[in-house]
Amino acid sequence: MTGSAVKILVVDDEPPIRKLLRVGLSAQGYEVQEAPNAASALQAVKDSEPDLIVLDLGLPDKPGHDLLREWREDGLSMPVVILSSRTDEAGIVKALETGADDYVTKPFGINELGARIRVALRHRLQQQGEKAIFQTGGLSINLVKRIVKLDDKEIKLSPKEYDILRVLAQHAGKVLTHQFLLKQVWGPAADVQYLRVYVRQLRQKVEQIPDQPQYITTETGVGYRLREPD
Repeated sequence: MTGSAVKILVVDDEPPIRKLLRVGLSAQGYEVQEAPNAASALQAVKDSEPDLIVLDLGLPDKPGHDLLREWREDGLSMPVVILSSRTDEAGIVKALETGADDYVTKPFGINELGARIRVALRHRLQQQGEKAIFQTGGLSINLVKRIVKLDDKEIKLSPKEYDILRVLAQHAGKVLTHQFLLKQVWGPAADVQYLRVYVRQLRQKVEQIPDQPQYITTETGVGYRLREPD
């Protein structure tokens, strides 16, 4: 990402949504380009190489999933944040597994979208050099020595609990689907119930109030998200 401003391409067929994003994201210092459909989005990516794309799944000329798949199959790695309806959990999961970095559901606040964009951009920059110590609030994870502490007190985790926490920390701030976590920790044939049981156990150890988690939050019907690092 070079230049004085990060370039964001907004792909949405609704003019009011594009205007909202143009005004809101420009106010946050981003250079915003717009595309009302898949054809113009493909051309815009070729012409301007945006740093990040905000993509609506319901485009008039091609499903957003297909557009995203085409970019990923072409080797394009720019972060993509999905816009989706609140009820389309299956569509969100499909987009994340196709290569989207995150999502927000309509209606959304511009500050919420801005936070998702910052996480996606930061995560891409950090992929080249993962830090040895992850810290968020009172939770710290030494990714080299495999030591987990809460408020400076060491916590004993089982190997699977640690593996789940490690994967979440490596993608902190991003939602990770159930299937992604299962593949990373158990392999492709694992049952999602394993994950739910271990996340529940993990919360008992790292959360002050396990039923009101501050660190490992649930994205209903999609997966889990670990709080951003400090």
